[in-house]
Amino acid sequence: MLSLTIMAITFGVVFLAELPDKTALAGLMLGTRYRASYVFAGVAAAFAVHVALAVAAGSVLTLLPQRLVQALVGVLFLAGAAVLLLKKAGEDGENVKAPADQSFWKVSGAGFMLILVAEFGDLTQIMTANLAARYDDPLSVGLGAVLALWAVAGIGILGGRTLMKYVPLRLITRVAACLMLALAGFSLYEALAA
Repeated sequence: MLSLTIMAITFGVVFLAELPDKTALAGLMLGTRYRASYVFAGVAAAFAVHVALAVAAGSVLTLLPQRLVQALVGVLFLAGAAVLLLKKAGEDGENVKAPADQSFWKVSGAGFMLILVAEFGDLTQIMTANLAARYDDPLSVGLGAVLALWAVAGIGILGGRTLMKYVPLRLITRVAACLMLALAGFSLYEALAA
């Protein structure tokens, strides 16, 4: 059964962590050159693959002793928060090679391949695996994560520049890092208190 609470937590954490990442910038660049729906189709498919892999990895972690899983999840959330806090602005800028024509398959294929390669082993994929291990609810975590990633991609494709005019990237990054620190503290507390 789906848990709206777990979906909302996952959505919030993944959304905030992914918003300042290279995906929004790559989506923005592709979205300014090509039909937005074609770009989104490819990007959305790549994110679905990434979330499925992350949830599967997180589900395997649930087979380990609970105390060990909580400690591991806590340490990984701490590492994720550190990555966000230490990352320099603009560090993830990517040069996107444009497809030669505007056909659906070329444009969506370019979006799919860009995200598939750029996001493999990314912070949000690791966080999704952590959340799947933490909550032992792969469907709720998977839906929350994929919806968050699709939302960020949509924002990047349709209006990333406008959002960044009103909300500083540094603020978004700090809020995401604080959320991860809170989750790390809670997980480590559970590991020690168990």
